Amino acid sequence: MDQTRVQVRPRRRSEIEILPLGGCGEIGMNLMLYGFQSRWLIVDCGMALRQDLPDTPLQIPDISSLATLGIRPEAIVITHGHEDHLGALGWLWPRLGCPIYATPLAAGIARQKLVEQGLATDAIRTFAPGDHFSAGPFSVQSINVSHSIPESVSLLLEVDRHRILHTGDWKIDPDPVLGAKTLEQDFARIAPVDLVVGDSTNAMVENHSHSESEVAATLEQLMEGCRGRVVVSCFASNLARILATGRAAGRHRRRIALLGRAMEKMVRLGRELGYLKDFPDIVPLSDIGYLPPEEILILATGSQGEPRAALSRLAANQHSALEIEPGDSIIFSSRAIPGNERAVMRLQQAFTQRGAQVYSDEVYPGLHASGHPGKDELLSMYQWVRPSHLLPVHGERDHQKTHCEIAGTLGIESSILPVNGQWLRWNGKRMTMEKTLTLSPVIISQRKRARKPSSRQNDTVIVLPVIYQADIAQWQRVGRMLVDSQIEAFVDEDTLGDWIDITLEGMTARSSRELAHLLEALANRWLNEQLRQSSRVMIDVVDTTLNN
Repeated sequence: MDQTRVQVRPRRRSEIEILPLGGCGEIGMNLMLYGFQSRWLIVDCGMALRQDLPDTPLQIPDISSLATLGIRPEAIVITHGHEDHLGALGWLWPRLGCPIYATPLAAGIARQKLVEQGLATDAIRTFAPGDHFSAGPFSVQSINVSHSIPESVSLLLEVDRHRILHTGDWKIDPDPVLGAKTLEQDFARIAPVDLVVGDSTNAMVENHSHSESEVAATLEQLMEGCRGRVVVSCFASNLARILATGRAAGRHRRRIALLGRAMEKMVRLGRELGYLKDFPDIVPLSDIGYLPPEEILILATGSQGEPRAALSRLAANQHSALEIEPGDSIIFSSRAIPGNERAVMRLQQAFTQRGAQVYSDEVYPGLHASGHPGKDELLSMYQWVRPSHLLPVHGERDHQKTHCEIAGTLGIESSILPVNGQWLRWNGKRMTMEKTLTLSPVIISQRKRARKPSSRQNDTVIVLPVIYQADIAQWQRVGRMLVDSQIEAFVDEDTLGDWIDITLEGMTARSSRELAHLLEALANRWLNEQLRQSSRVMIDVVDTTLNN
């Protein structure tokens, strides 16, 4: 008797929806949505500087269509702490309201962004590079990569047999000053992947990106020949560059001062997280006038020519604590972001007209190292992970096109050069375009941002991580506090921490919200007594009990 044969067809995979709202066809302002069965995840939430517009406003992604389309993201995952990957959180998160997942450094920067807008930070969840966790419908595996800021990660997103590698920003640095290396074994372990959503920024660069240790050596060598004051400008988020500059200053017996609030915040956060353990003691700007010029080094923000940044005010002789003189040296340890070239050139010319010697990577190679992969690094990555398909992101069209050509030499398919607003579908083998959303530029005036702190001149915000010890029914402080004070002569962190520890011993509160309310009242009285001036204190208590 013949047996009936039953042919079992393999189950078709559901489609993944991919919707870029920033970072495709442009540099910066990165925001990517991934959807599966009407559940959504956001990767990164960045902003961009618009040097082409008057007063250099910020631009953030347009997410206005999400609510209309019924898209309610369940989580935001941040790949690293640069402004073009998390700088829009303060404006966009209130409209999203979902958990934010970030590594400790990026989480610290994200807290600052929320605090600046008067928002609570209890939505932030921290993970360590290398951790696995669930976010929205996806299983997420974070993978260490080198970049120009520590704790940068690539993300492997998995759901229903789909395996997508979102690279974030990365490079292969054999000797990073800070942070982890990009290791072949970490990526070979996840091979093969179906789709790489990959960084295209340096696809048109033939050479391998420089190592941060090479920049550190160049800075020290260049400083050897400087006789007057030295001003080094770099991105405030580049902790490796900040540490290298601090070490060089120490070896050349220069006292270091910080110019720019972003630099002050980043150095404080870097110290809190242990990245700047051997960074020299900081001299207040008000004291540098009493020191010989050859003993001064100043770390400054504003290397992109931003009109209101510290460096621009210095070039225009508008800074109250410092005046550039002939014989001083200005070192640009950065490269102009595309679109900022004219502003940077004007800034450098202004310093030259004041008699200062200007050093930049264009004339003195080695002063900057890109955080993005060149051609040979891209080839190495794709040989490790063996993807079948590439979606090129993080770059303008020429960058994306060149990226596809590089991947094509390895037989990797790439059918679409995405632009912001394109609604894409990925079925595991083929990428198609559903439709294109109409996006409108969302511009944030820097003038409004600049005026905002004046209304809270004596405000202090304290982000306090705590854990609840159920066995003794008591709250305890854990980790490091984040203190953002507008008061110049604020109490030191050890004194504040001791007071909080003692105060917590006698407090009972049923929730972190109640604890914050009780602590604020006591802290306002105590700090007013300590500082002898009126100050408003806001305490944001972050309950980490469930994460421990």
